[in-house]
Amino acid sequence: MTQRYFGTDGVRGLVGEPPMTVDFALRLASAAARVLAPSGGKVLIGKDTRLSGYMFESALEAGFVAAGVDVMLIGPLPTPGIAFMTQRLGCRFGVVISASHNAYHDNGIKFFDAAGRKLGDEVERRIEALIEEPALTKPSQGLGRATRTDDSRQHYQDFCASTLPAGIDLSGLKIVVDCANGAGYKVAPRVLADLGAEIVPIGCSPNGRNINDACGSTAPELLQLTVPGVRAHVGFALDGDGDRVVMIDALGRIVDGDQLLFILATERHAAGTLAGPVVGTVMSNLGLERSLVERGIEFRRAAVGDRYVLAELLESGGVLGGETSGHILCLDKTTTGDGLVSALQVLSIMKQRSAGLAELAAPMPKYPQVLVNVRVERRFDPLLDEDVQSARERVERQFEGRGRVVLRASGTEPLIRVMVEGHDAALVKQGAREIAEAVERAAPRH
Repeated sequence: MTQRYFGTDGVRGLVGEPPMTVDFALRLASAAARVLAPSGGKVLIGKDTRLSGYMFESALEAGFVAAGVDVMLIGPLPTPGIAFMTQRLGCRFGVVISASHNAYHDNGIKFFDAAGRKLGDEVERRIEALIEEPALTKPSQGLGRATRTDDSRQHYQDFCASTLPAGIDLSGLKIVVDCANGAGYKVAPRVLADLGAEIVPIGCSPNGRNINDACGSTAPELLQLTVPGVRAHVGFALDGDGDRVVMIDALGRIVDGDQLLFILATERHAAGTLAGPVVGTVMSNLGLERSLVERGIEFRRAAVGDRYVLAELLESGGVLGGETSGHILCLDKTTTGDGLVSALQVLSIMKQRSAGLAELAAPMPKYPQVLVNVRVERRFDPLLDEDVQSARERVERQFEGRGRVVLRASGTEPLIRVMVEGHDAALVKQGAREIAEAVERAAPRH
């Protein structure tokens, strides 16, 4: 059953257009309260730094209080911080107002359950079934209350620092940290400084409109210039809500999520603490898979989206997974993707080994990869078209088992994503172009 509002990571869209309106947020809060806290309890609401966050925070607060749920408002805090504090504060569920890596004119609403995990499809469908109903308002004696708990962010900062091995700090490391002018702009620099690092902060001056604007994990160019420019040992960039991270080595080169996953997995494997398989996605670089398998580490692929990586980890008993984008799951440390915690794990390995980031990432070769986004009038399944399927088969035959093709419809935009990777960069580029042209021909027209 297709969900109408919930996508791969909550509800998201352009502010002021359905579903991201005040009226919808009010009804969504009412529906969520009836499903997740039918007998009352507490909900924690956090947000990133978008200007529209104030508006949606007020609408959600009203909907929850009217439905008899007590509201705790924590203000700007990374998405994983909300997951952690939802557990710590004994809330029935948590809510994050954020559109992650999108520009400020978008926003979104996503939920965590009492255990700090994202909701499953079945629970989201139950909430959607109630959204069209009028918002519930209980009698006065049954209404909830609202309080602010801004000082609770210190608990999250302490938790992040505690994920480093005993006796390890970051003294002696000069680190450039880019917080995307987003939710991590306070906590990330403070955690690094408390651990003894010398820090150079950028992207830490939010104004409500500059989140992810030429900064953060999706635009790391400034960070790439800054790290060698100030002679830092390393840099890392979060996205707007702090659940993703990319890192930059001392020469200004990007180390992406696949490479970070390789570093974390091989270190845990060597230490005997890696449980179960490592889980990537269908988009994870083939170099990651082959490098892990060569070292005796099982690797599995899930659908794109951290929720699917999490589901595979839970089913297989694994503790480590992630996406190329830098959404890393360290389930031996936390319950959801956490950019700051993931960065701290890598920084601690650098410190323990007295090694640079480039040295740690070097053993994993990256296969050439090309991603083409084909814009269509409406999404469709390209694998059902004979011309597209024929083009895909021709390209795969050329790689002779040393490459692969991934075709999928975007879960958030009217795009068909064509990903081709293999041992030969020229074949990869040519193959991606050939398949993309076949998709364009096959795309349905109104």
